[in-house]
Amino acid sequence: MGKVSATLLNNKRKKENDAGFGALNSARLINKNGTANVNRVGVPFSQQFSLYHYLIGISWLHFLGLIFAFYFAANLFFASIYIAIGVEQLSGANIQSCGLLFWDAFFFSAQTLSTVGYGHIAPIGFGANVVSSIEALFGLLVFALITGLGYGRFAKADASLIVSNNMLISPYLDGQGLMFRFGNARNEHLIEAEVEMMFSYIPQNKENTGSRAFIKLKLERSKISIFTQSWTVVHPIDEDSPLKEMNTNDMENSDAEVIVFFKAFDEKFNQTVHRRFSFTHHEIVWNAKFTSVLSLDAKSGNIQVDFGKINEFEMMK
Repeated sequence: MGKVSATLLNNKRKKENDAGFGALNSARLINKNGTANVNRVGVPFSQQFSLYHYLIGISWLHFLGLIFAFYFAANLFFASIYIAIGVEQLSGANIQSCGLLFWDAFFFSAQTLSTVGYGHIAPIGFGANVVSSIEALFGLLVFALITGLGYGRFAKADASLIVSNNMLISPYLDGQGLMFRFGNARNEHLIEAEVEMMFSYIPQNKENTGSRAFIKLKLERSKISIFTQSWTVVHPIDEDSPLKEMNTNDMENSDAEVIVFFKAFDEKFNQTVHRRFSFTHHEIVWNAKFTSVLSLDAKSGNIQVDFGKINEFEMMK
């Protein structure tokens, strides 16, 4: 009876500590960019892909590149239609050269799409007027959507964190601690910042069936009132730590990964921001310590944080 109760208790703890990835053994759970390393199959494309979420999530360079590519393609499409229905329906177009005629049609399309309408070229035929009317309406709708997407990207709250490339196992108090550090790269204050660390591994015992286990790690400090500079997060490796009896080989054999969840309240956006990232056993350095990133500015006397040193550490002798 006691064995059954213990088994039920262990199963309950596994469910409570499950970070949402399930127990199957897999590759890295969290990618470097914070996305879950999960392949989704059998989902209809209409449900799997959201154009809005895609355009909101990509980088600004990629976003602007897509806008310019779409703008060029749209004008190329409408210019081809104007030429197809007859150049005589475009008053003022240069009909002496095919190349100049194409560019006249292209720039007339750009003026119509953006509703600028300089007036050098004007539609005089029924077909050209119909196409230009449709293009003007299309342009109004497209630029309204692009404006909305631009606002959504600017208004999206995001925690700009600089995270160390490695976790270290360093001397801590009378023993050792597993630690990493990160910093707030912006001048904005993050209020009530919280960190949660989850240790994921494959237990190496006879009862193990290759399933992955998750254990929430106890932290020296999991919450700070205001996050303005750098923060070294430490998990003390004490008697209750799952890392107590582990070494480098044990972590490699158990395919260990430490998953980090961060959240804080951004006072400027007036909303909560989130970040997540992970460190695999390849990114855990044993018997090392971070070099300091803090100093005092000689001129102002203010605290100075050198984020260029966020990844620097030295090996212990």
